[in-house]
Amino acid sequence: MKLGLQLGYWGAGPPDGAAELVAEADRVGFDAVFAAESWGSDAFTPLAWWGSATQRIRLGTSVAQLSARAPTACAMHALTLDHLSGGRVILGLGVSGPQVVEGWYGAPFGKPLARTREYVSIIRQVLAREAPVRNDGPHYPLPYNGPGAEGLGKPLRPIVHPLRSDLPIWLGAEGPRNVALTAEIADGWLAIYYSPRLAGMYDEWLDEGFARPGARRSRADFEVAASASVVITDDPAEAIDRLRPVVALYAGGMGAERRNFHADVFRRMGYASVVDDVGRLFRAGRKAEAAAAVPDELVTETAIIGSAAQVRAQVAEWEKAGVTLLLVHCWTVEQVRELAGAVLATN
Repeated sequence: MKLGLQLGYWGAGPPDGAAELVAEADRVGFDAVFAAESWGSDAFTPLAWWGSATQRIRLGTSVAQLSARAPTACAMHALTLDHLSGGRVILGLGVSGPQVVEGWYGAPFGKPLARTREYVSIIRQVLAREAPVRNDGPHYPLPYNGPGAEGLGKPLRPIVHPLRSDLPIWLGAEGPRNVALTAEIADGWLAIYYSPRLAGMYDEWLDEGFARPGARRSRADFEVAASASVVITDDPAEAIDRLRPVVALYAGGMGAERRNFHADVFRRMGYASVVDDVGRLFRAGRKAEAAAAVPDELVTETAIIGSAAQVRAQVAEWEKAGVTLLLVHCWTVEQVRELAGAVLATN
């Protein structure tokens, strides 16, 4: 099992101590560090800034939102950072949701799977640098000849020769069709609220993608990175209580009432009535009650909590279920060291 440090996206300002966390994760053997974006901080700049002081750790976006930048612009970010870091970039991509895409980026959310397929195809063309980049698809036409065009667009190859034509692209995916697409066209899956209990269901979705003609990878060389709260503690009840508000936020507040992909994940796990209750309370502004409505088992099914020995045993279960990397939040340097000692020392 590998560990990835999740920096997430910023709140009102940059998080305190991030540089020290990243440096320590690099020193103690974490495989990667990831940064995210929503509608504030971006995913690439923190990796360039804090990653510049590291030597070995991979630098990943989890996730860069498709609608935030054109696919060629995203490829430019990735190939630039890959050169500066000596070939350590993981490009994690995701479609986000309609509230953000249409409310923040001013773009239509429709056809997310088709858009993802085109987006990844264009990035791979840029990285391959075998010919001028073209795309005939309806979502990202290159050259653009639609309304307002002057008809002078020219297919181009990147001026910079990418350091790696096979720079890994991982996709954040939650539903069965999106996970299958991920297995078909990507190098890894960024899974949120993963449950080892449902590994058989995930395997069916992944296997569908691996079996498609032209699939890029097989299960043997495909990475599954699961976000998980990993808490080493002698007081599991206290840790569960701290995590309830986060689960309530994702189940009830991270998406529209009629379209919340995170809520759908919990429904597939068998918690439909819980999602209904949490969502109703959260939307009514009763956030403390929404958190209280999250049952212990929903938290413990998607997190790893317990003594160091219990954490090691649960990590082994997640690995057996197919997870190759645990993507974890750490708040202190001591926690980084503690997790490395509990998880990486057993590898």
